Amino acid sequence: MKSKPRQSHRPKISEACMFACRSSLIITAMVVLLGTNAILAEAPPFSDYCQRLQQEIQEKKHGFLAGNVTYYVGGFHASWEPQEHETLGLTHPFHHDLRSRGVGRMRSRGKDHDNTGFGNDFAGWEFYKDTRVLYGSVVINHKTHRHPVPTKMYWRPDRMICQYEMDGVQLREEKFIAANGAACSIITSSHPVTLQLEGQSFFGRHSLTSAASIEYDANHNAIHIIEGGTTRCLPDTDRSERVGPIMYQGMNTVLAASQNFATRHRFTKGEHGEMQYEFNVPCDSGGVVLVWAMHDNYQQALDDATAVLREPREMMIAKTREMNRQLNEQIPWFRCSDPKFEDIYYYLWSLYLMYYIEVQKGWEILPHTQTAVNNFLGMHRYDATFQIKVGAWTGDKSHYAYGNVLTWKQLFVNGHYRKSPDGSIALADNKGTTWHSGVYGNELSEHVLGAWQIYQHTGDVEFLQECYDGYFREVFRERIVPFYSNHFEVAEALIAMAKLTGHVEDIEHWKRLVPLDPNPIQTWFDQRWQANGHEHFFGGPNDGMMMTTGFWHMHSKHFPRDYAAKMVASWALDRDKGFYGDFFPLAMSGASMKRFATDVDHSFGYTPDTAYFSLRGMFRKRLGAPAWQLTLNHLENYNFRADWNIPVAPEAYTRSGKLFGDQYSNFNAGKLLLYVEGLAGLEYSIPDNRLVVHDTMPTTWKWMEVRLPIKMQSKLPGKNETLWPMIRYERSQNGNETTKSIRVTDCPLRITIEPWSEEKRVIHSDTQPSSDRKPTTSGHPHYTRYIFDAPQSTAFVKLHLDSNSANK
Repeated sequence: MKSKPRQSHRPKISEACMFACRSSLIITAMVVLLGTNAILAEAPPFSDYCQRLQQEIQEKKHGFLAGNVTYYVGGFHASWEPQEHETLGLTHPFHHDLRSRGVGRMRSRGKDHDNTGFGNDFAGWEFYKDTRVLYGSVVINHKTHRHPVPTKMYWRPDRMICQYEMDGVQLREEKFIAANGAACSIITSSHPVTLQLEGQSFFGRHSLTSAASIEYDANHNAIHIIEGGTTRCLPDTDRSERVGPIMYQGMNTVLAASQNFATRHRFTKGEHGEMQYEFNVPCDSGGVVLVWAMHDNYQQALDDATAVLREPREMMIAKTREMNRQLNEQIPWFRCSDPKFEDIYYYLWSLYLMYYIEVQKGWEILPHTQTAVNNFLGMHRYDATFQIKVGAWTGDKSHYAYGNVLTWKQLFVNGHYRKSPDGSIALADNKGTTWHSGVYGNELSEHVLGAWQIYQHTGDVEFLQECYDGYFREVFRERIVPFYSNHFEVAEALIAMAKLTGHVEDIEHWKRLVPLDPNPIQTWFDQRWQANGHEHFFGGPNDGMMMTTGFWHMHSKHFPRDYAAKMVASWALDRDKGFYGDFFPLAMSGASMKRFATDVDHSFGYTPDTAYFSLRGMFRKRLGAPAWQLTLNHLENYNFRADWNIPVAPEAYTRSGKLFGDQYSNFNAGKLLLYVEGLAGLEYSIPDNRLVVHDTMPTTWKWMEVRLPIKMQSKLPGKNETLWPMIRYERSQNGNETTKSIRVTDCPLRITIEPWSEEKRVIHSDTQPSSDRKPTTSGHPHYTRYIFDAPQSTAFVKLHLDSNSANK
């Protein structure tokens, strides 16, 4: 997915803002000049992550591939139960540029004639399962093997590989989505055979009529379909059924092959008007190539298809190269002494990157990640609360981070929001190019903290100005709706944004809106602690329905640490009344599940967002052992199948531990933050010129290493370069002494190291170079702060710990 130049229409920047911009650039330039070692820091050694992540998925998962606005699902598994196996050809490629939320495309008929815009559809989210593009059969010695099932099917981020065997003949198929969006299948056979391909124009379970047309383009050996028809859909929030055009109305589908089938094709019309087609092509060890492409313009679809036909293997290699580039160059490099957790880490990153989309139309002018393939594509307002923060750790943040925040601004500036009597503003939970869901919510305050983190990782005041002017400044003008006690930090971030963007007059307003004195902050937490008689629990409900959301408040830096420690000990680690389940955490406590048991709760007994929000505060409160133990327990049980020996990313598990929902769910993205910000304990700020390391490395690991892609201004005018500071953690045992070290090298920022003592007594510590000041308390038990302020690119701290004692 190639990044295109970012288009923006920025307001005129004030003199104060220009000063802030210049100051940020000066700071950045000074930082780069700190040492030649930082300048020469190289990227980590190349790894073929596509090969490393290859997993055998036949009978386990359906296939999945992603391009920019093209996706592919191989077979169909309803909540992990196989309903249809993948087969030869291209079963379910589909085009999805967010012109529609589902199967239909209509304008809302709300009271303002724009209740949800044009294209919302609450039905048909999984329309891909109704596509039937190219289903292959094999003719061997006059015997037809209809839609053979792969003996093995391998998934990789760049392609799928299927192996078939029948009557002593072996076929190999490689499927991928090229950079231009065309889906391709390359098939070879150990012996000459005939492939029979069949399919039809789009007609789904919600469809009523088809108006598709079809023709054979003899000049290009291609089938040309113009899609059309009507379908039942639910465009309005009242969910009333209406009839309208399909989302593909007027689009052009092209099917082409490397072997001529001019005399070996046949077209028929189905009972609803859908156009059915079949054709035969020979296949041997030299192979045959099948291509599908779709576009509003026929010539463009044809050009895309023929470009892949000309160089199919080169296109496939280019796709591998691009996916490996992103996984090597755009994300933090991670290694540890247990490779299983490395595999989970890179698998979740691969999904996060595969879901990036850049439509550049309507309300979709900026690239952003998405959430799911067999739900409905697009970004969710709620999911963005953590997906924005994941983007903050990428290398090219203008492509992989900015849009995750600013794509939501499009709804606000176009007037598509809801304002409550209390002054709070809510946006829809999903949107596309011309539609939004009309289902509103208030998680936007967490988006502010994500935007602030992106600024900390870039020093880009211009980005901050886009977020603040015409968006955050107006959305939160009358009220900041708390997202689990985050409103104090949100107010602090808005104050900082006001200063940096030249709106100093806003500072007092934010202070009045959310008082930031210690007393009101402490009162907020004290009033909700052990509410309604729930001992050692925060924000307990009066109906007894105990939810993990009590833990979510712990991520506030103002949340009292002693409250957090008591709550985790009483509820997170308790299997009877608490939330500790086989995949920690259960969505509800054991007592509540018995009282409030429903079918929905059975389906969503364990969810990835619940785990992220429940665990992140444990790291921020520096709770040590419970944080890493519960995190590794969750990752190993939720995101790794020991019986298959592969990582997984399910939308949920049932209470009984069965896989449920989407199979490639970016709903899991928050777990990546548990690695980088939790276990590794990394924070950095370009404006503040500081990298801070406060680890919670599992005591079961011998070592861990992270390398961060930090983009800095080069000495050369107008140039940027990505530097890769390395943070290496090591742990060893020698008799009664545990040694633990953290080494930072090739770092362009000033360094602070706050190692976790594992709750053991520190016998003594070594530092290189000598810390500018004596070690100081970090404000957290079992963490000591070592500050290295002299200009250098390397710092080292080694703790000698008494294994038989503990700091209590």
